[in-house]
Amino acid sequence: MSPRATPEHVGTTVTHRRYVPYSHAHYAGNLVDGAYSLAAFGDVATELCIRTDGDEGLFASYSDVQFLAPVRAGDCIEIEARLERVGTRSREMSFAVRVVARGNPERGESAADAFAEPIVATTARGVVVVPPAG
Repeated sequence: MSPRATPEHVGTTVTHRRYVPYSHAHYAGNLVDGAYSLAAFGDVATELCIRTDGDEGLFASYSDVQFLAPVRAGDCIEIEARLERVGTRSREMSFAVRVVARGNPERGESAADAFAEPIVATTARGVVVVPPAG
């Protein structure tokens, strides 16, 4: 029998870290579009569903998406999903993208700085659905 998320799973988190490649820069200042964060949310949501339900799940909706700070090519980001609510088939999650390091070309072409405190760049809520138990 496959695992099923229960209310005891609320609070479970999954965190990914990745480097934002320059191939994703779309705007002046090496800015990356907001869709990059949303795609990253999909990746952590998938792992969270696998861990709690034994299924990848399917995204149903996003709500309250907030773009709070820029994500730039050359950033190292941390993407977190947290399980907030377990329904019969729905899983409500909260998401955050945090910039943990950023290139610093003023110090040199390949110079970069790790931040003592990450910069919260994007937050959202989302709902993922999983197949019925059985």
